[in-house]
Amino acid sequence: MIESLIALIAAIVGLGIGYLVAKKINDAKYEIFVEQAKAKAKAIEYEAELILKDAKNSILNAELEVKKKYEEKTHKIQKDFNQKFDDLSKKEQKLQQEEEKLKEDKEYLCKSQKHIQDLQSDVDKLKNKYQEKLDDVLKILEHSTGLTQNEAKEIILKKVEENSREQIAHIVRKYEEEAKNEAKRKANFIIAQATSRFAGEFAAERLINVINIKNDELKGRIIGKEGRNVKTLEMVLGVDIIIDDTPGAIIVSCFNLYRRAIATKVIELLVEDGRIQPARIEEIHEKVCKEFDSAILEEGETIVMDLGLNKIHPEIVKLIGKLKYRASYGQNALAHSLEVAHLAGIIAAECGGDENLARRAGILHDIGKALTHDFEGSHVDLGAELCKRYKEHPVVINAIYAHHGHEEATSIESAAVCAADTLSA
Repeated sequence: MIESLIALIAAIVGLGIGYLVAKKINDAKYEIFVEQAKAKAKAIEYEAELILKDAKNSILNAELEVKKKYEEKTHKIQKDFNQKFDDLSKKEQKLQQEEEKLKEDKEYLCKSQKHIQDLQSDVDKLKNKYQEKLDDVLKILEHSTGLTQNEAKEIILKKVEENSREQIAHIVRKYEEEAKNEAKRKANFIIAQATSRFAGEFAAERLINVINIKNDELKGRIIGKEGRNVKTLEMVLGVDIIIDDTPGAIIVSCFNLYRRAIATKVIELLVEDGRIQPARIEEIHEKVCKEFDSAILEEGETIVMDLGLNKIHPEIVKLIGKLKYRASYGQNALAHSLEVAHLAGIIAAECGGDENLARRAGILHDIGKALTHDFEGSHVDLGAELCKRYKEHPVVINAIYAHHGHEEATSIESAAVCAADTLSA
């Protein structure tokens, strides 16, 4: 009985000790686990701080880069604006000087005309005076020599002719020189008047178009899998498409303004539509081409109407509109042709020519430039052949040849176009 009790007590004591030992071990493990958890939390927190720091640095660098590009573009735009403003100021100053010179020339012409009238009056008086003296001399000779008046007059005139031949030649040379100077002054007056009455705009054509894109994800869709979409775009549109690190922009590059304008419109519609794939590209391209054809014809009809022209063949009207998408030496062909048309009309009117015909020849003098991308040959030959085919006025054809010196100008209107082309170039 006692032994059983002792054994029970020993068992209870053993269990208690075991429980205490197990509890202590568990407490130690718990503390280790807590320490490990704290260490991991600190490590995660440290790593998060590093990531956050890197993100802040990346954002800061990106902001600095964007700010730098923005400042560079702003500086360039401001520089270009200042340059254009300076150019316009110089042109305005030059026009003011020309206007002052025109006023002086006008005053000089008025004074010269009055002086000529006074001289003419003096000449008439002298003529009457010398006629009276001649009659008196003839009467005296008739009485003293026995000659008739006609015989005496012939002797006197022969003597006067011999003595005055050199003086007459000098007078003729003097009046020829004055006539040349007067013609030159009149020509300068007409040109200055024409340029002051018509102030055209000049726009230098770029070689690229920039398309704004909302996000870079769209760039990836435009490129397509393995570049499939961008290759299709370049092949169908006939342009170079540049997709680089420039944020929110795609660049379309091509020397052909017409293809570049169509390409820009196609890409804008694809981005707006969202379905960017080869089949859709061809579909949109066909649609845009039809829209451009209609717009070009409408543009040509508007210009013909504004210039007051009539009976121009529809094919030529369409090509006039197409000049909007042609450039030569950085100058838009349509803007140049319009300027030549207006200037030629003014000059022809001042010179007594047909103002309407001069405007017609002016708008068509470079029409061949609308064909040079599609046919071989110079724009002069292409334009002349086109106008011959559609039975344009001979003056128009002569102006096309003459403005590049292929033949002489044969009319006031052709000469006016040549002068206007030189002024506008």
